[in-house]
Amino acid sequence: MPCAWHALNPLWQAGPSLVQQGLPHDQMAPAWQILLLGDGSPTRHLQLLTREPTEVDVIDMSRVGMDLDDAPDIIRVVPGPRVRRQVWLRTASGQRLAYAASWWEASHVDEYLQNKSLPIWASLARLRTELYRDIQGIYFGDSLALEAAFGQPGPFWGRHYLFWHRGKPLTLIYEVFSPYLTRYLGPMQRPTQPQIRQER
Repeated sequence: MPCAWHALNPLWQAGPSLVQQGLPHDQMAPAWQILLLGDGSPTRHLQLLTREPTEVDVIDMSRVGMDLDDAPDIIRVVPGPRVRRQVWLRTASGQRLAYAASWWEASHVDEYLQNKSLPIWASLARLRTELYRDIQGIYFGDSLALEAAFGQPGPFWGRHYLFWHRGKPLTLIYEVFSPYLTRYLGPMQRPTQPQIRQER
């Protein structure tokens, strides 16, 4: 059965130790590192880059129960049964900037995402929710579905991370960014070091 969300087919990937250390600047430009490896809000970063509000198109809210859903292996720490949410992040004028899939404990998703059309950051900020963004992995890879959706050829940079709240995992988020962002962040270099294996 094909994956029901848009995972990258990684050409290269790395885990938490490289996330903490960062990549040489000839493999990932500093501006891209701030977006991908920093623990700030991507929604806010995109808004600052484009000078437009970042809006959300929700394309999927599915109950996946206890299924691991082909998600990164760390999904196991998010209590089940779970709901999977998929969105496009775009400018107010319609330019798609990123894709995100997230997995939530079904019994709490309505509490934290009271307005499903808001970006996660905006929803949680309204609730004054204190969060820790724990980046677990980054990817450089291909996706035909995302090429079509972004209108840009791959490969793409992506990442996955956990949101922690009050010492407990709140949600797992998998994000992929459009190469359209090169107009703000500069070129996307291709990693040259060997692929670092990790469990998805």
